[in-house]
Parts: sequence; C-alpha cells; structure tokens
Amino acid sequence: MKEVSEPRHAEPHMTESSTMRDFVFGFGDGINTSLGIAAGVGGANVASDIVILAALVGMFTGAKAMAVQNYLAVKSHRQLLESEIAREKWEIENKPDAERKEIEDIYKAKGFTGKDLEMIVNKVTSDKKVWLDTMLTEELRLNVDVVGSPLKSALIMFVSFLAGGMLPIIPFFFGSGYSALAIAVGISVTASFIVGAVKSRMAQTGIVKGGLEMAGLGTGVALIGFGIGNELASLGIINI
Repeated sequence: MKEVSEPRHAEPHMTESSTMRDFVFGFGDGINTSLGIAAGVGGANVASDIVILAALVGMFTGAKAMAVQNYLAVKSHRQLLESEIAREKWEIENKPDAERKEIEDIYKAKGFTGKDLEMIVNKVTSDKKVWLDTMLTEELRLNVDVVGSPLKSALIMFVSFLAGGMLPIIPFFFGSGYSALAIAVGISVTASFIVGAVKSRMAQTGIVKGGLEMAGLGTGVALIGFGIGNELASLGIINI
C-alpha cells in the first residue's frame, strides 16, 4: 500500500486579511506619499501645475508598488491557509485518534467534563467538515470562511492609495504658492488623524493616541519635504 506523505506544516499561523484594513492602510499611505511630494515641490515655490504633475506621478507609482506588494502578501497568506487546511485534513484522515484527543482537550479547557464533554466530542467528530472547521478555528485561529483574493486586495490598495493621494493636491487646482501648500497640509494632517484613529480602533488601542501619531507622521513628512524643496531652491538647484 502506498504511504501517504504528510503535508508540510507551515509556520507561523496567520489570520485572514481585511478589506477595511487594506483600504485604511492604502488611504493613509497615499496621503503621506502625496503630501511629501507636494510639500517638497511646493517648498521650492514652483507653479501649481508642476506640483500637481509631480504628485500624480508619485501617486500612481506608489499605488502600483503598494498594490503589487499587497497582492504578493495576500497570495502568500492564501497559500499558507490552504497548506494548513490540507494538513488538518490529512491528520483527520490518518491520525483520527490524535485529532479526536485534541478536540477533547479543546472543549475540556472550556470547562466541559464527563458526559457533556463526550457528547460534544462525538458530535464534532461525527462530521468531518465540522471537525475540520473546529480544528482550524479553535486550534489554529484561522477563519475558514475568508481566504482572501490577492487581486481584490491589490485593487483595493491601488484605489485607496490614489484616493488618499488626491487630498493633498486638491488645493493646488484652485490656488498656488505657500497658501495652497498650507491648506494641503491642513487637509492632510486632519485626514491623517482620522485614518490613525480608525487604525487604532481596528487594533483596539487608544483612538486619540493613534490619531495623533498618524497626524504627527503627516506633519513630519510635510516638514521634511518642504525643507528639502526649499533648500534645493535656495541653492539654485531648482530654477523657479
């Protein structure tokens, strides 16, 4: 009889990706990337159309890079999840006694004993799909209902990055110079605070602290970009 080989056990275990998380992170990264470019080019006090052009180029380049990165990350996660599912299926088929003992230990840890424990274990192990789902969710902490689509995640990241990146350059469509730049910074820092607060809420940490950290990052990006652009203009490297 041909020996069945055990699928490779991938480590570490991961949880599913989130559409909302992809959007929030892409939106936040788009804001900071575009703000840095707008502040840098705007710091040289060049025409608004130059600021807009530079920001648009940076936005699309950054959006593509982030989308590709997200695609690869979600694809790797999906492969990992499928590997864990294959392993658990193999163990249920080839090591039923050991897997049954794991189910028993899981529910024993939840406080079940005696006949109640035996009834639950028998019920779970009587259906291989329920058995598999229980092992994945209780032992590995994996969500069997959401595997995630690499293409969908990449598209969400791309679109959200562009959406966030548009905010800092909106003032340059209607104005120019340092006044437009000041409005761009104000819009971006405010939006960054909101994004940081949403991120923190998703992570179940301090909302205000998360918002201030993200807003501080946006402010830092603007100051660095402005300083570089202004210095290059002062040195004559950029002709105004």
